[in-house]
Amino acid sequence: MIEQYRWQGGFPKIGIRPTIDGRRRGVRESLEEKTMTMARNVAEFFASSLRNPDGSPVECVIADTCIGGVAEASAAAKKFAGENVGLSVTVTPCWCYGTETMDMDASIPQAVWGFNGTERPGAVYLAAVLAGYAQKGIPAFGIYGHDVQDLADNSIPEDVQEKLLAFARAGLAVANLKGKSYLSMGSVSMGIAGSVVNEGFFQEYLGMRNEYVDMSEFVRRMDEVIYDPAEYEKALAWVKTNCKEGPDNNEPEGQKSREAKDKDWETVVKMAIIARDLMIGNPRLAELGFEEEANGHNAIASGFQGQRQWTDHFPNGDFMEAILNSSFDWNGIRSPYIVATENDSLNGVTMLFGYLLTHTAQIFADVRTYWSPDAVKRVTGHTLEGKAAEGIIHLINSGAAALDGSGEQTRNGQPAMKPHWEITQDEANQCLSATSWRPASTGYFRGGGFSSDFLTKGGMPVTMARINLVKGLGPVLQIAEGYTVDLPEAVHDALDKRTDPTWPTTWFAPVLTGEGAFKSVYDVMNNWGANHGAISYGHVGADLITLASMLRIPVNMHNVPEEKIYRPKVWGLLGTADAEGADYRACQNFGPLYK
Repeated sequence: MIEQYRWQGGFPKIGIRPTIDGRRRGVRESLEEKTMTMARNVAEFFASSLRNPDGSPVECVIADTCIGGVAEASAAAKKFAGENVGLSVTVTPCWCYGTETMDMDASIPQAVWGFNGTERPGAVYLAAVLAGYAQKGIPAFGIYGHDVQDLADNSIPEDVQEKLLAFARAGLAVANLKGKSYLSMGSVSMGIAGSVVNEGFFQEYLGMRNEYVDMSEFVRRMDEVIYDPAEYEKALAWVKTNCKEGPDNNEPEGQKSREAKDKDWETVVKMAIIARDLMIGNPRLAELGFEEEANGHNAIASGFQGQRQWTDHFPNGDFMEAILNSSFDWNGIRSPYIVATENDSLNGVTMLFGYLLTHTAQIFADVRTYWSPDAVKRVTGHTLEGKAAEGIIHLINSGAAALDGSGEQTRNGQPAMKPHWEITQDEANQCLSATSWRPASTGYFRGGGFSSDFLTKGGMPVTMARINLVKGLGPVLQIAEGYTVDLPEAVHDALDKRTDPTWPTTWFAPVLTGEGAFKSVYDVMNNWGANHGAISYGHVGADLITLASMLRIPVNMHNVPEEKIYRPKVWGLLGTADAEGADYRACQNFGPLYK
C-alpha cells in the first residue's frame, strides 16, 4: 500500500514531435507516413527500453499531427502541457522550417533526431534547427546517425539508439526532480558544509523545493504514536529475524545492557518508519487521526543530521539510513529511498542523480583513506595486484550505505546492484545475511544504536561522484569510474581495524588515465572535493555528464572516455579544443535551468 501511495503522482512522459516540410500539394503528403512512423518507432523504442522508478515502462506522448509550422507546434505544446511531458524529442526525415517547428519550451530538455538520408535533407533541418536553438539560448541535443539510411529504412541505427537513450535517461532524471522536495531532518551536522542546505542550488539548478523538520519531530511522533502500530510490530519482528546483531566493540564500561539494546532496536525501527512517513506521507496515518502528518513532504530525497544533538542522547540514525537506502525491508522488495547521513544534502543529491539514472540503490561513504601499494606492503606485507595494483581508496561510513552495496546480488554470475524489480528474495536475504548490526561506538554515538557492517564484494564496476559548491561559481560535479576490489581477509582486517571495523567497507580502485586528476590513485583522492562520495553501480559517468549539462552544472574532473561524452550541440560553439573549459563557459553562459 505504501509503495503505491509513494508514486501516486505519476511520472513524467517523453514528448515525441514529428516535424515535416509544410509545403502542401505533394511534398508534405509524401512525407506524412515516414515522419509519423519515425515518431511511433522512437516511442516504442523508449517504452521497451526505459523504466520509471517503480519499474513501469516509460510512457511517450506523440503530437496529434506532424508539425509543419508554428500552429501545429503550438498544438503539440498544448497537448504536452496537459500530459505531464518532461522532455521532448523531435524527429524528422526531411527539411522543415526550423524556428517555426522547434519546441520553444526552454524549461525541459530538448533533442532532435535528423534522419541521415539522401532523398530528403533531414540532416539539413537538424543543423538549421540546432543553430536556431543556440541563437535563442535553448541548449538542445543533436542526434545524427553515422551512416546514410535509405528512406524506406525505418530501423533506428545502434548509434542513434545510444544517443536517444543517453538523452532520455538524463532527461527523465531532470523531469523527476522537478517539483519534488529535499527534506532536511535536522540541520547542520558537525560543521559539514554539505549539510548547510543551499536553497538557491536546489531551486535554480534542480527545480526542487526545500522542506525542513526539527529532529524533535521524531520524539513527538514516537511519544504520541504517530506511526502505524501494526507496521511497527511487523517491522520489529522482521528485524529480529533478519538483522543479526554483531559483537560489541565498546569497552565494558561503555557497553549497554541487553535491555537497553533491545530498547534501542525498538527506537531505530520507529525512526525508519517515521523518516519514510516524513518523506512521502502515509495514508494509514489519516485513518489513525493524523491527517496533516499523512501528507508527508513530497520528498524524493532527505538527510538526517544526527550528530551530535541527536546522537549524544538518542540511538543513531544508521539503521534508519541504511535500511531506507536499501531495496528491501519488512514490506518486501521495493525501490530505495534516498537518505543522506549527516544531512549532507550535496551527497544526497549526487546519490539521487545516480538512483534516477540507474534505478539502483546507492552507497553513501566517506572517501576516507588512500592506501598506496607501499603503505599496504609496509602494514600487511601484501602486494596489491590486478585492478588494485596502483593503490586503493577506503570508502567507509558509519552505516548509511545501502545493504545492496554488499554485492550479494548477481548478474551473469558476477556481483551486482540491480533495480528492485530484478532483485530476487534470495538475493535480498543474502544481502541481509552478509550484514551484521554492530552496537554503535559510544565514543562517536553516546546515545547508542547500531551500525551496519558489511564488506563489498570485489569485481563490480562502480562510479563515485560528488557535487560541490564553489563561492562565485556555483555547483560543480566530479566523477571517478572504477571497480570494487577484493583483498585477502587478513589484509582487509589489518587495514579495516585501523579505523572503525563496525562500519561497512568498500575497497575502490579508480580507473586511471595517466593524466591530470587521474594520473594516479593518490591524485584522485587528493583532488576529491569533500569528505563524502556517492557510489553507484556501473560505469555511468557519461550519463552523469549528460545530466549535468542539462542542469548547467560543469564537470571539474572525470575519467570518462571522450567518445562517450554527450552534451548539447551548442557546447561545441564555446570551444572544441578544450572540452572542460567549454563546459564551464556553456554552463555560465546559459545559467541554471530554472533561474
